[in-house]
Amino acid sequence: MDEFGEIYRTLFPQVYRYLLALCRDPELAEELTQETFFQGIQHIEAFRGECRLYVWLCQIGKRQYFSWLRRQRSRRRQHPAEGEDRTVDPEAEWLERETAEELRRGLEEMEEPYREVFSLRVFGELSFRQIAQLFGKTESWARVTYHRARLKLKSANKKSIGK
Repeated sequence: MDEFGEIYRTLFPQVYRYLLALCRDPELAEELTQETFFQGIQHIEAFRGECRLYVWLCQIGKRQYFSWLRRQRSRRRQHPAEGEDRTVDPEAEWLERETAEELRRGLEEMEEPYREVFSLRVFGELSFRQIAQLFGKTESWARVTYHRARLKLKSANKKSIGK
């Protein structure tokens, strides 16, 4: 147990920063980090040593975060917010929704790993080095994959405008 305590003390801040970059909510990041370490302990036999322990824990954390997002979306659909504040310009709100919807559709149609690399870079604000570590690839691979994803999104956007 001392070994785990040392791993926890050493890697907790790094895993926390990674999850904070994904969710941008300190409380949620801490909760997800704790759950990540709990899952890591529960499934330590699955760790084959093919990557660094930090990377393996970040992969668990990423899955925890995406599961949390799915639960939140499901709850919002089941219980829409009452009395929403409508102080925003309706036209600007519509344009923002349209743009977000186009981006969502483009990402949905995009194959992996482009979708995930783009999401981690744009929404998670991870560096190319961090993305490369998560995938067990080089930093150059992360850069090229991200730029190809951007080109795919631009191409998909042009096609949808031309319809």
